[in-house]
Amino acid sequence: MATWPCPDSLDAVVAAPKFHRVLCENERVRVLEATVGPHEREPVHTHRWPSVLYKEQVGKGRYYAGVGKLSFESTKPYRKGPDLVRARWQEPEGPHAVENTDEVADRFIRVELKQ
Repeated sequence: MATWPCPDSLDAVVAAPKFHRVLCENERVRVLEATVGPHEREPVHTHRWPSVLYKEQVGKGRYYAGVGKLSFESTKPYRKGPDLVRARWQEPEGPHAVENTDEVADRFIRVELKQ
């Protein structure tokens, strides 16, 4: 695996602990619960390992790449259930932040593969 270019201080659990909680961790995997409440914005952080990202519920929001450049905005209202693409593969993510612009929390489970 290539050397990770970002400082450890930007790791999601370190840089944005209010939004990321470790559910399980060992030498091979780390499972995070990520929750972004209504009208909250995470601090800039990273995810150094590839992962499977599972969406429990998601609504309107903004994704900022780097140190604040808006790169995506979803205007779809809160949704849950069969119309939501619930799981996807996620390559390691450099510095980014998510802003929830909806009235309900965004909730994700991220299974990071360390090996």
